[in-house]
Amino acid sequence: MNSLVLFRPLTIAIVTTCLVGSVAAPVQADCGCSAPYRVSCQTVWEERQVTAYKIEHETVWQPRQTTSYRPVYETEMRERRYTVARPVQETSEREEHYTVMRPVTETFMQDASYDRVRTVSETAMTEQRYVVAKPVMETQEREQRYMVRRPVMETAEQEVMRTVLQPVTTYRTQYVDQGQFIDRSTTQPGGVVNQVFTNPGGCVTDPQTGCPVFQPATSVVAPVKLPDRVQVCKVWQPNVIAQQIPQTSMVQRVVAEKVPVQVCRYVDQEVVQKVPVQVCRMVEEQQVRQVPVTVARDVVEHIDRKVPIQVCKMVPQEMVRRVPVVSYKTITEEKVEQIPVQTCRMVAVQQTVQVATCVEKRVPITYTYRVPRTVMMKIPLDAAPAVESIQSSDGQSRYIHGW
Repeated sequence: MNSLVLFRPLTIAIVTTCLVGSVAAPVQADCGCSAPYRVSCQTVWEERQVTAYKIEHETVWQPRQTTSYRPVYETEMRERRYTVARPVQETSEREEHYTVMRPVTETFMQDASYDRVRTVSETAMTEQRYVVAKPVMETQEREQRYMVRRPVMETAEQEVMRTVLQPVTTYRTQYVDQGQFIDRSTTQPGGVVNQVFTNPGGCVTDPQTGCPVFQPATSVVAPVKLPDRVQVCKVWQPNVIAQQIPQTSMVQRVVAEKVPVQVCRYVDQEVVQKVPVQVCRMVEEQQVRQVPVTVARDVVEHIDRKVPIQVCKMVPQEMVRRVPVVSYKTITEEKVEQIPVQTCRMVAVQQTVQVATCVEKRVPITYTYRVPRTVMMKIPLDAAPAVESIQSSDGQSRYIHGW
């Protein structure tokens, strides 16, 4: 809320004397007075008060009744009717005719005479000559040649490649910020406020009567600019410096070395050896022996035989039987069932809430301004010098004497 300073309205006349020409000519008065006078043009500043209205916005919290709906769940029983199809079993008998093949067995005699062949064995002696091979063992010497591989050890130098790790130092460039905090000032311009200045009172000449009157002190509101405000804050000033950081790494290097190696070499050598060998030699010899021989002779005999044979033949026969038949028929029935149903009902709830409303308010402000007006004044020539009031640039009134 802005603070307002209200001043009592004062009527202040600031008179500025304007002389017509360098020297005013004396003029005789028409009112019957014999005193000469001169006419002087003066500018009178009249103060006028004006009331203006400033718009201000204010937030007002007003209670308001609101209605909201909340769900209320209720369970109620509802009746549901439905139709059920129930099967009904019925048993009946029906006559079924069918044909059965009945076996009929018949017996008759069949001639099964056959000839039987009988073998008769007869034994006789037969002379048989055959050759027999008899083994004869003999010892002989055989020359056996074979190759023998003899090892020969030799020392040779072999070049071996070996990998070794050798340290290597490299340098890496790293940038480091070695800055610091410095003080930095920020100037914020000062605001403009209204300040009251007082004009001291004094004696002034009344433009109507020409007599000196006392003018009281007045107060004037003028805008004044506040001094600027300087704020000092800490600010980081960067200073990036490059640094060389050594790094040691192991690098692999291949080194060749001469290593003595024992080499085993095999030399082939032929060896001759005499080995005794047992040799079996077969000698043929003819022999004679008596072998009994059995001779088989076939003798045919006729045998008479009668065999009974049963023949089964199928004779059709018609038969009747009663078969129970089960039939189903559907009977429709109406059933009633109670079902719990959950329903939702909206219930109104009254509540009071605070609603923010922006209210526009007009505040009256009264200020004073001056309006110039030219006044023609008659000044006697033998009167005291006029006192004129001027307004200086600093808001103070200055009074000067003039004719």
